[in-house]
Amino acid sequence: MTASPPSPAVRPQPAAGIVLLRQASGRTEVLLGRRSASMRFMPGYYVFPGGRLDPFDHRASGFPEPRPENPGADADKITRELMAALRRAALRETWEETGLLIGDRRAEEAPKGRPPAGVWRAYRKAGVAPAFGSLQFIARAITPPTSPIRFHSRFFLCCTEDLELAGTLAGDGELEDLSWQALSVLDELPMANVTHAVLTQALRRHRDPSSRPCLFLYRHGRLSRR
Repeated sequence: MTASPPSPAVRPQPAAGIVLLRQASGRTEVLLGRRSASMRFMPGYYVFPGGRLDPFDHRASGFPEPRPENPGADADKITRELMAALRRAALRETWEETGLLIGDRRAEEAPKGRPPAGVWRAYRKAGVAPAFGSLQFIARAITPPTSPIRFHSRFFLCCTEDLELAGTLAGDGELEDLSWQALSVLDELPMANVTHAVLTQALRRHRDPSSRPCLFLYRHGRLSRR
């Protein structure tokens, strides 16, 4: 009997997420939600808000989209090409999954004219401008080749000190138990090792703004950092 050829690896889809940090009662907290146990990808795990790029994300928001202080000069070529869409996707997915609009207090007044669509219309209605300039590119991670669903995710750090969070923490139901979690309790939560690794990288950048973005990928079943 002739052996069947191995199945080709699933091509990773571009995705974006936000590590949202805040200071509360003298401690650092991170916003996390638990994926439903019925989901095919990472069921029951606590994750950062985020998701795959949509065609919508390749269209301008209608707001000023200033480049952050670190625009991703250390990123790979494709990430640099997708950077504008990735930032839009990160803000859009955060709004959809958590109900929160991440606004920039220092930004110019929302533009006049025809209201933009979707999440950008929500920003316009709330009277805040999306905090594009506050999204710091910190890491990218590629799902293992053996996974039936794969993502090439880019992660952004966003700290709430100079931001305005509009909306109510609720979201569309994709993430359960949405809450601000103290760093001291994270070992008690079911989290993938890559989520822990990205959070560690986010905290490193928070302490040292010169810290360079890194890549997390799996080699022979083990998470590797580059």
